[in-house]
Formats: sequence, structure tokens, C-alpha cells
Amino acid sequence: MRVRRRGGGAVRSIAAWGAAVVAASALSACAAPRHDDVVNLYYAPEEHLQTVVDRCNDQADGRYRIVYHKLPRDADGQREQLVRRLAAQDDGMDVLGLDTTWTAEFARAGWVREWTGAERRQAEAGTLAGPLASARYSGKLFGAPKNTNVQLLWYRSDVVDRPPRTWDEMIEQARRFETAGEPSTILIPGAQFEGYVVQFNTLLASAGGKLISDDGTRAVVDEGAVRALEQLKALADSGLTSPSMSNSQEDDVRLEFQQGDAAFQLNWPFAYPSMQEDAPDIARNVRWARYPSSDPARPSKVTLGGFNLAVSAHSPNPQASFAAALCLRSPDSQRFSAIHDGVPPTIESVYAAPEMAAEYPMRDTILEELRDPAIRPITPAYQNVSTVLSKLLSPASRIDPPRTAERIRTEVQDALDSRGVLP
Repeated sequence: MRVRRRGGGAVRSIAAWGAAVVAASALSACAAPRHDDVVNLYYAPEEHLQTVVDRCNDQADGRYRIVYHKLPRDADGQREQLVRRLAAQDDGMDVLGLDTTWTAEFARAGWVREWTGAERRQAEAGTLAGPLASARYSGKLFGAPKNTNVQLLWYRSDVVDRPPRTWDEMIEQARRFETAGEPSTILIPGAQFEGYVVQFNTLLASAGGKLISDDGTRAVVDEGAVRALEQLKALADSGLTSPSMSNSQEDDVRLEFQQGDAAFQLNWPFAYPSMQEDAPDIARNVRWARYPSSDPARPSKVTLGGFNLAVSAHSPNPQASFAAALCLRSPDSQRFSAIHDGVPPTIESVYAAPEMAAEYPMRDTILEELRDPAIRPITPAYQNVSTVLSKLLSPASRIDPPRTAERIRTEVQDALDSRGVLP
């Protein structure tokens, strides 16, 4: 299983609307040529997606022909290209690969079409509720979930007898391992980026907390948020983290875990096949468990990643575009992509496929988390909210839970209201 090393989640806001419109003439020169049967797919680089495209083209039998255009590898670059071209009403894009955090923004701007009728029913059939929630805005469906993702707790079974069920228990176990001279480090991505916001959102949701009101207009930042801040602070002050925590992203965490000094890492499933290939001596003792909860009375709620397929509002061929998107995320397509590109399916029945057992030995734990996940706040201002959070949470050693919570409440509200200057 070759895995795209990315959980899903953009990091920073990009050029303003004015810049997008000014760039329209330059972008139009790069637009894909239009043909009546062509469906232009703009999606992140995925090693074997072209095979899925070819299969869908064969099945279309001349009704349409998908052309795969690779977006930049990084989330910021992907979003920037899409935003600029959609704001310029570019009709050269048809099916769009949207990070789960972009749905509300693109829908509110009128850049993507609503899924309705038979297409909506087909997109929803058998799809897990969490991924579907990430594709909705204001009660309407604006994307068909293609793949999803959740983080797991990865641990050394030669050190850990019983995986911790809570964050506090994880720290307590690691202290015992340190005293015994065994691997004891706890690794999480703590750099100032979206992946660290994902950690906070998981702890917040697991504590039953809320950051933003359900209608996406008001910063709440309740006691659950304070509890999540307390746990991040406790970890940072424990002496059990990596010295590089405040600069680490997911792949840095994976690489450090493979060095053998850590007992735990919190990371996406890509870490497992990478360890098999790069550090087999470590990998043979690595196991997985559900992400530890903030609350001993309830299981964790783990933040979703992934991508949704949307149809551009400016596509001149929407009927074929919806049909192409449905083929690209069909059960067969999702099974193929899961096995060959390591992107977890959004259709629940795919997890039962016999060939999934070898490539996804942790599939039952992934599915358990997917059945009751955490969703990042659904708001058109999410990019600004994420920027505020990543700034205020990093480094974790500087968190003062009550004061940090108050700053988050103020600055998130400013982000929702489009006030203030964002970093």
C-alpha cells in the first residue's frame, strides 16, 4: 500500500478575491481545452488515480472522457489554484477534489453545484455519516465523499502491555516507561499548521466540547475546549515529548518514531506501511488502537480528513461531470484506491472486501472511529479559523488554558466576522 502522506486539511488563507479576479486573464491562458465529451478532473496527486480514471472512461463507453489534471502537492497550492480559477468563472474545470474543510467555503461562494435527485441518492447510499457531514453545507450536499481518514494511536507492543484509553493514562504509562529506562517518548505533530489543529479538535470533541456554534456564526469555546488545552499543556510540560515537537509535522513524527525511542505516536494510517518498508525491526512490534480520549467516561471522537468530489458551478457539462464523479468514488474505485494508494474508503461496505484485510489490518479500528468521528467546524471562514488556532496553540508549552481559551474565543469570533489582520 503506497500512501499519500497527508491527512487532509489546508493550512492558511490565500489571495483575496481581488487578486483572484486580477489573475483571471493569466489563468485562462492555462485552462484546459474544451471538448464536448471531456470532463476535466482537478485533483491532488494520487499515484494510481489515473488507473481509476481509465477504468471510468472505459465504462462510460463514449458518454464522457475524464482528463486528470494534477493540482499542486500541498494543500495551500491546491486551494489557491481552485479559488483563483473559480473566482474568475473559468469553465475549464468540471470535477474538483476538495479537502473536507473547503466544502462550506466553496458552497457559500457559489463555486460548486448542489448534488440533488438521483445523483445525491447515489452519492449518499452506503456512505458513512461522518464523511457525508463534511460534504454538506446549510443542509445541502455539495460533494460526494471520495476518501476519508482518521488518526490512530500507534504503540510499541514490546513496551506497552495495554494501550491507554485516555490521554492522561498515556502520559502516566510513558512516565513509568521512562523510569524503567524503556522507550517512553510521546510523538504528536505540534508545528504551527493544520495537523496540530486536528489534534486539538480531536481532544476538544472527545471532551464533549464545542468551538463554534452549529450555525457557524459564533465562537463558543466552552469547558471542553479548556479541557483540551489543559491536556496539550500537560503533555508539553511532561518532559515526555520530542524536543522537536513544536516544529514537527506528520512525516517528521513518523520518522522519529522509527528511530526506536518513542512508545507512542498519534498519526494517520500512512505511518504503518511506511514503517514496514523503512524500519521493519521496529514495525514488527508496532500495534494500533483507538486515539486516546479526553474523558474516561466516553470513547474518543477522532477528526476526519479526506477529500470530496464537487462539480464546478461553471462547468458547461454538469450532467457528465456528476456521472464521472460517481464513477471515480464508486465502491470499486474506492476499493482500488484504498489498496493501491492507501486512502481509506467512505463507503462502509468496502471495508469488508477480502482484499482489504492484508492492506488494512487496522481497518476495524479505522471503521470504529469513522462511525462516530469529529468534524472540523463547518464554516466558510474555516481557513481563517485554522490560522488563528495554529498560532495560539503553538508552541504547546506556552498554553495557559483559561487565558488561551479566552484569546481563542475573541480571535475566532474576529475570524468568523472577517475582522482583524490574520497572520
